[in-house]
Amino acid sequence: MTSTMQTLHFQLLPPDPGQDWPPPCEQEIERRYEVVPSVVCAMCCLFGIIYCFFGYRCFKAVMFLTGLMFGSVVIFMLCYKERVLDTQLSVEASVGIGLGIGVLCGLVTMLVRSVGLFMVGLLLGLLLAIATLIVMEQFYHPRTVWVPVALLLGIGMLFAVLTLQWQRFFTTLSTAVFGSAIMTVTVDYFIELFLLVQYVYQRMKVAPPQNVCWYSWVILGIWPVLSLLGVLVQWKVTAEGYSHTEVIISRQQRRVQLMKIKQREERKEKKKKNKRPHHHHAHPQHKAPHPPEPAFRRKPTPIRRFDGDVISPSYIQSFRDQQTGSSRSRMTGAHTVVDLDYDCGSRVPLTSGAASAVRV
Repeated sequence: MTSTMQTLHFQLLPPDPGQDWPPPCEQEIERRYEVVPSVVCAMCCLFGIIYCFFGYRCFKAVMFLTGLMFGSVVIFMLCYKERVLDTQLSVEASVGIGLGIGVLCGLVTMLVRSVGLFMVGLLLGLLLAIATLIVMEQFYHPRTVWVPVALLLGIGMLFAVLTLQWQRFFTTLSTAVFGSAIMTVTVDYFIELFLLVQYVYQRMKVAPPQNVCWYSWVILGIWPVLSLLGVLVQWKVTAEGYSHTEVIISRQQRRVQLMKIKQREERKEKKKKNKRPHHHHAHPQHKAPHPPEPAFRRKPTPIRRFDGDVISPSYIQSFRDQQTGSSRSRMTGAHTVVDLDYDCGSRVPLTSGAASAVRV
């Protein structure tokens, strides 16, 4: 493990005092690859591809790996650089402690969604702050280390809060940017043994300015290209029609449905219990049951009507007025009774010259 850590040390050494940096492209890079660092970089490249193109689709796995990475790196740096209980821990012990605490942090970020989203947004902010430092170095060299610290903390916290608000968009963006950054670092290892990583690290420490060879900038240009490609692939292909909130919503719906079913069953049981004593009191009151109603009822014969059976009321009233006026003048005439509306049973006394009764 010690030889592996020595291999991962940066190969570019500073010049002697009073000398300038040699031209970067003229420096010879001793490419001595070992098995363990090469395997680690290859595995990191594989995880970078998954992060970049399938990040939002593998939401739970991304949450776990993000917490694992943060916890492992922070605890490893604390144990390896600082003295614990007045003893200097070895690299193996520091790695073991870092992995153990990293697994716990990964479980927390995976199970508690808000914590995982906060860490994903913080990671996106840190990466964008590093990119800002690289661009700013070309125009302005900061004189104090508090400038990169303020940028890292400020931009990191800003994007952490934004990720909690717009979860889908910033999770997709964070996974694409981080996955492309991992792939860029692995390419930098196999081409120039972490010279680009050393340059970025010096910008964070506010080291003296240093020139970088053109192929280092080409390697750095892979980062934004892969980031844009990862966002497009996730947006159009892998993350289309998928939402990290579907599982939680479905569980809530199942719980609500079960609660409704239980409430319905309880209501039915209460109604049955309330009906049973009511029937016991009602039976003694009705001693003789009513005879059942006949199932068939004969319809009454319809009344047959003919033309002239129905006379309008106005005609009847005018007819009455005429007859009452004529009856006063003819007191000696015979009286006849006319049934004008046999439906209502009304009989109107009419006086006519004929002695026989007329039925209309």
